[in-house]
Amino acid sequence: MTIVVTGADGYIGWPTALRIANRTDDRVIAVDNLARRDWVEEVGSTSATPIADPEERIEAAKEVHDVRNLSFVEGDLVEKDFVEELLQVHEPDTIVHAAAQPSAPYSQINGERANYTQHNNLQATRNLLWGLEENDLTDTHFVETTTTGVYGAPEFPIPEGGATMENQGDRDDVPFPAMAGSWYHLTKSHDAANMRLAHQQFDIPVSDVRTAITYGTETEETRQDDRLKTRFDFDYYFGTVTHRFCAQAVAGYPVTVYGKGEQRKPFISLEDAVEGLARLALTDPDERPDGLTVYNQVTRAISIVEVAETIADVGSEFDLDVAVEHFENPRDEDETHKMEIENDRYDDLIGGQDQSFEAGVRDVFETLTRYDDTIAAHEDRFLPGVLDDWEAEE
Repeated sequence: MTIVVTGADGYIGWPTALRIANRTDDRVIAVDNLARRDWVEEVGSTSATPIADPEERIEAAKEVHDVRNLSFVEGDLVEKDFVEELLQVHEPDTIVHAAAQPSAPYSQINGERANYTQHNNLQATRNLLWGLEENDLTDTHFVETTTTGVYGAPEFPIPEGGATMENQGDRDDVPFPAMAGSWYHLTKSHDAANMRLAHQQFDIPVSDVRTAITYGTETEETRQDDRLKTRFDFDYYFGTVTHRFCAQAVAGYPVTVYGKGEQRKPFISLEDAVEGLARLALTDPDERPDGLTVYNQVTRAISIVEVAETIADVGSEFDLDVAVEHFENPRDEDETHKMEIENDRYDDLIGGQDQSFEAGVRDVFETLTRYDDTIAAHEDRFLPGVLDDWEAEE
């Protein structure tokens, strides 16, 4: 068997490819165009953790984990010719599609970035789906990390994928409506619709994995060697709220909460996100669903104020005096919105949450305190502007 992992240079993509390869003797092909490194540099930031180049990572995987079935292919999924060659040469049994421009703030900078984000994300997915059809690979299990951001912030509990529509006494199950709040998030709403259509027309088995806001720096495999570390972004554009708050704390600044900060959003640790993707990739074809299955890749909902207070509590273990400060909220939003999101299917997949939020924050501090010079050199990347946005996906 052959498993292709796209976006394998990314925050989630790299540790996912590494875990899959470490658990199987099947071939694992890691694919990326390395564009994430350029995007982060473009906004004047960097990864807090030094990132080895793909070849060094592959060599480290051999030395540390005796992984000999993992290889790297550099290429752009937007280019149809590259996708054709990738599929024809490797004939994957499973594709874990984690390649995307993942930042909502980056997609909102201007029209050029919005256009780039939508073209990059949608074209890559379409090329893969049509490539499977045109190369007679429609038995390939297509797993994509979309986002819980496609749901928006409704006032009712969010189902795991579908919804029930009722009109004049008639009821029917329908796909959840696209309620995305950014040009990036809308690409994932479109991807979800395109995957549904590809399943209907081509009968491709699809797992739509709607990933929550992800936190943490390590997985079981990456913590064994610095060359295996995944990237860690802490700037406004590519850093998630937890990571930016932790960077503020390490740099000696207070953690800033706008308003009450009681609104809850879905979260998942890097460890638990990687575990779910690996299990889907390694599921026996005879045992996996042959239809389209939506997973809410989330383990719990957390409020912004709980994020801040947990960071302050855990920070004290590292001799960090972390203050939590509340400021007037400049945004028009419900500061007490309590998001409820079903995750039974995903919870069953991974067997329950493995890493708590506190443990994930502890991992972050263990990493960032090693690279506090990098944080200090780029503090202008996370201090100005809105510091508690939720939009960056990974």
